[in-house]
Amino acid sequence: MSSSNEKELGRKAEISIRLSEFEIPPMQDVLLVGRKAPIGPEAARRMVDALSPDQYEIIPVDEGPVEALVIRKSLLNMLPRERLLPVILEEGLKVANETTVIKAQLDVVVVVKRSVEL
Repeated sequence: MSSSNEKELGRKAEISIRLSEFEIPPMQDVLLVGRKAPIGPEAARRMVDALSPDQYEIIPVDEGPVEALVIRKSLLNMLPRERLLPVILEEGLKVANETTVIKAQLDVVVVVKRSVEL
């Protein structure tokens, strides 16, 4: 394939995030767990493992009011974590604080565009 055709190839991901208060059951895509939240990351893990075994991963957050993200593993299979996590944290930190547990629903649509020579 020539280099001019390669310029027509493209991949991108569109991300839509819904943030709301945490409720039981927490069957959402992501939980943002505040550092002083009523439940910690390990309690959140036990809770989601009881409802959906091995479907979530806990990712510690080093800085800021959020201690950890509890994220559906299938999302990490769709998008590289270095692309997805900054978006979740950037938007989530606008509504989260250190005492909250915020659930987030993500709608990820992967768009692929290709062209072929005829």
